[in-house]
Amino acid sequence: MSAEDTLTSETTQDTTPSANYSEIIYNGLWKNNPALVQLLGLCPMLAVTSTVVNALGLGLATMVVLIGSNVAVSLIRNYVADAVRLPAFVMIIASFTTCIELIMQAYTYELYQILGIFIPLIVTNCAILGRADAFASRNPVLPSALDGMMMGLGFTFILVVLGGMRELIGQGTLFSDMQLLFGDMALHWKIVVFSDYPNVLFAMLPPGAFIGLGILIAFKNYMDEREKKRLAAQKAQQGPAESKRVRVTGQTAS
Repeated sequence: MSAEDTLTSETTQDTTPSANYSEIIYNGLWKNNPALVQLLGLCPMLAVTSTVVNALGLGLATMVVLIGSNVAVSLIRNYVADAVRLPAFVMIIASFTTCIELIMQAYTYELYQILGIFIPLIVTNCAILGRADAFASRNPVLPSALDGMMMGLGFTFILVVLGGMRELIGQGTLFSDMQLLFGDMALHWKIVVFSDYPNVLFAMLPPGAFIGLGILIAFKNYMDEREKKRLAAQKAQQGPAESKRVRVTGQTAS
């Protein structure tokens, strides 16, 4: 094979995704969810999900870093030596995290103060470095960007659900202080579910976060087990595949 043919072959391989797009979406949102299955990023998840706005702010910041780092890692994957691969990935993640931190300081300063150290700690989120090393470094740009978006959406969704549970049980409200993220247009988004509600401090503290996350993990395991039983029952109803008899004839020499 000539050098030109080799280059063409390598280019074709680089632009062919190794995973189906629907599989990438399903893995990020459900099957391989960073929060429920991989159990990564638990420190910020349990610390800041006392309200929906805190959870959404951290989730969106993490998702942007995931998408940006996956795209950047995919672009340089053929030019970085294995010896410096992980340090290069960490530098990329740190660069995007710094950009997000500066943007939040400029536009959502009060929310940035509430989230505090957990914004710069996005650099140490194992979910981001894990996706960069396990997926983006082995796939083209578009699948890598989609993988980062779906993993980020799956992580953000669990953050918001957990934050909503804790806010509802702890304060009896939903979507309070959303103006910290969306500005003045969100001043009236607060929903008072229970009026004259005695605050449940336990739900707002870290132990409440552990219990809430355990409930969500148990729910996912229950749904997976239910789907597995449904597929097994459906397969049993179909019965074993009918075996086909093949007639073999031969000729003998006279």
